[in-house]
Amino acid sequence: MSHAEMGKFNISPDEDSSSYSSNSNDFSYPYPTKPAAMKSRYADIDPENQNFLLDSNAGKKKYETQYHPGTTSFGMSVFNLSNAIVGSGILGLSYAMANTGIALFVILLLFVSIFSLYSVHLLLKTANEGGSLLYEQLGMKAFGMAGKLAASGSITMQNIGAMSSYLFIVKYELPLVIKTFMNIEENTGEWYLNGDYLVLMVSIILILPLSLLKNLGYLGYTSGFSLLCMVFFLIVVIWKMFQIPCPMDSDIMNVTVNSTLVPLIDENITTDDICKPKYFIFNSQTVYAVPILTFSFVCHPAILPIYEELKSRSRKRMMNVSYVSFFAMFLMYLLAALFGYLTFYGNVEPELLHTYSAYLGADVLLLIVRLAVLMAVTLTVPVVIFPIRSSITQLLWAGKEFRWWRHCAITVALLTFTNVLVIFVPTIRDIFGFIGASAAAMLIFILPSAFYIKLVKKEPMKSVQKIGAALFFLSGILVMTGCMTLIILDWTHNDASDGH
Repeated sequence: MSHAEMGKFNISPDEDSSSYSSNSNDFSYPYPTKPAAMKSRYADIDPENQNFLLDSNAGKKKYETQYHPGTTSFGMSVFNLSNAIVGSGILGLSYAMANTGIALFVILLLFVSIFSLYSVHLLLKTANEGGSLLYEQLGMKAFGMAGKLAASGSITMQNIGAMSSYLFIVKYELPLVIKTFMNIEENTGEWYLNGDYLVLMVSIILILPLSLLKNLGYLGYTSGFSLLCMVFFLIVVIWKMFQIPCPMDSDIMNVTVNSTLVPLIDENITTDDICKPKYFIFNSQTVYAVPILTFSFVCHPAILPIYEELKSRSRKRMMNVSYVSFFAMFLMYLLAALFGYLTFYGNVEPELLHTYSAYLGADVLLLIVRLAVLMAVTLTVPVVIFPIRSSITQLLWAGKEFRWWRHCAITVALLTFTNVLVIFVPTIRDIFGFIGASAAAMLIFILPSAFYIKLVKKEPMKSVQKIGAALFFLSGILVMTGCMTLIILDWTHNDASDGH
């Protein structure tokens, strides 16, 4: 049957098997928060003309869409969603466990993963009711321009946070790789060992040219390679836990700790306690645990594109994809956090990979991990820039012809802003904390529940489903305001302490 012969049909709001696309086929869906390895059937369209922020098509009914059969298998959809979930946040999970304790961390990890799955359920049901497979389009249908701006702004903030975290990894790890290759024992102040200079050089020489491309054909390869790098990283973390003895020489730990990192060694801890795992910990850094976890689980802008590509798609089938992916990432995150914590205990730094250099120095296996992670994040930054640039273009120059000067100006501005953040923000922990408490909370808690309450008309406000969504919305507000308040208080307290 040809595409034209399939025609159009009306989707029932409560129909479970929702085989449809969004209201226009002028755009494609390579739109991950953390890049997902998706092959869109619209990949040949000029990316700058892909409408990530399209207004609804006024000539169509509320649920009228064009039928596009999905072609991606269940297993590949699980792989794509896992790619969308996993990211740089995994490097901060051991730090979160070190400041919550094992038991409290597992509880928080379980709750965040369950809440994220519930958010996926709300999003899929809202997409079926609203007849759109774009996050921003749902915002437009629910709350007009304000909803579209809220969705676009949250996704842009999340992507800028992801870019910043990737460049932080370059800032932390590239000097260590150079020191290993040049057999330099100590940092003597050479410019090529300065992370700030190196991140600028990588941005100008490698990332900027890749970001200026109009088509990113290596998207699938990059995201798949990133996931493999994180699996390799997890294997090394588990392996090294059995190789590194405890207690460690605290002098060794302190020699190579980067001055930009937060000192995490508690002076009150005795040598008898240093190798004893804690199950519940409450300190000034505990507040960063929830934002780090939410940052690590954000994948929601990629949910609808993956759903659109799913073969024999239905909400139930997509939820099964989500269950498998989230469970796999739950185990991966738990193992990475646990074995990293049981290796260094209270000495874990905000970026776990950097912690190993303080004890092992020039280790061949860690050098391979660093090179793989550096290559992955360097190739991923242009992929993250892509949807941000397209969103900005659609917001400010919608309907305008492609112009190279505009394309280049937006790219340079985004990279400049991100580099400024990476150079002047003290630690990657602050990026995880701020973005996780703001944009990630919006994408997981607030927006899906608000869209659901507004667009799903067939359920009354007093129904269990709507009450649950309302409580989920309120919990998102609580998480955002509570975490942001405590993080800002921690920043001001640290500034006051530094002032003295």
